[in-house]
Amino acid sequence: MAPLATARQLPPVADPAAALHTWEPRSTALGAYLHLPFCVERCGYCSFNTAPYEPGAMDRFLRALVAEIDLVARASWSRSISLRTVFFGGGTPSLAAPEELAAILQRLRDRFGLADGAEITVECNPESASLERFTGYRHAGVTRLSLGVQSLDDRLLPTLGRLHSSSGARHAFETARAAGFDNISVDLIYGLPGLDLDTWDRTVREVLAWSPDHLSAYGLTLDEGSLWHARGVTGLPPEDLVAQQYWRLAELARDAGFEHYEVSNYAGPGRRSLHNQIYWRAEEYLGLGPGACGYLGEVRYSNVKPVERYCVLVEQRQPPIASHEALTPRQRLSERLILGLRTRDGIAAELMEERLALERGRLPDVLDSWRDRGLLAQHNGRVYLSEAGFLLSDSLFVELL
Repeated sequence: MAPLATARQLPPVADPAAALHTWEPRSTALGAYLHLPFCVERCGYCSFNTAPYEPGAMDRFLRALVAEIDLVARASWSRSISLRTVFFGGGTPSLAAPEELAAILQRLRDRFGLADGAEITVECNPESASLERFTGYRHAGVTRLSLGVQSLDDRLLPTLGRLHSSSGARHAFETARAAGFDNISVDLIYGLPGLDLDTWDRTVREVLAWSPDHLSAYGLTLDEGSLWHARGVTGLPPEDLVAQQYWRLAELARDAGFEHYEVSNYAGPGRRSLHNQIYWRAEEYLGLGPGACGYLGEVRYSNVKPVERYCVLVEQRQPPIASHEALTPRQRLSERLILGLRTRDGIAAELMEERLALERGRLPDVLDSWRDRGLLAQHNGRVYLSEAGFLLSDSLFVELL
């Protein structure tokens, strides 16, 4: 997770092992994000840290990941914490075999401990689905699957770099249910090249008909690091059509009984993502794997991205930390505001007052304008965005920085 404002930049970590001892968490219950970078094919829109899939490279990497867990567990505070969420992201984590994920989870239990009822999520591509694999994940301790469907348009899927079909996506969901998973999230993307409103409507309706427990839907962004950012892409829909797709999703999800609890996330009753709420509440988490980011104490840090460099460092028994920064009080406040306003719960009103006390610019007028337009509201000591405010939130967040 990237920092949201300018922090006090620190010099490179001369002794990462020693630094880990000093970054003592404020909380005893953390999340853990583990990045598995391998993909069979890189999607054009993806800006995450990925690497070509090779079985030999996966074997070496997984040994290094377990070794990194051991390195972090040497920190003096490691025995005083437990993990309440674990999230395997990527990349395509579902390329890992059940026994491989089981070994990683066992090492996390041995080194840090897992809280009772811990949420353990694995991102899965539909083409990775099999009853044997998904049943193995459940037996390993995985409690939640996140299916990267993105689209059900068989015309669009190949242009995105996806390897599944619409029928394959539906089969993956059915297979996850057959394997015993009662907490399944589906990912979709709107604003895609060539995506019209009727096609989007059909996609959302079909996915909702599957009765998932959670739905994540993101507007396409051409972030630096993606192939589409580097090469360009044609056929992007105009902003008004993207807005229509957002509103259609929000209406259909509401009618299906989903809570729009975060800008891009909808949950069935009691099915909010516990792990992602750690991010949105500016709470602490470990980052493990190449390019993974973590947050401990008042320090955000990130690991080296190249898989080869990551493996070499860990094999040399060096924590693979590439950079870190100490958050200033102003940045901590800005992050709490921005992350909190991404959620339906919003923020405590006193936090906004604290931010306004620092202001010598136009923020008070901006907030008044948003209230007048029905984009921002306050009730029972909480400040929160409306549905329309979610859609326009990025422009407000710039002001809060």
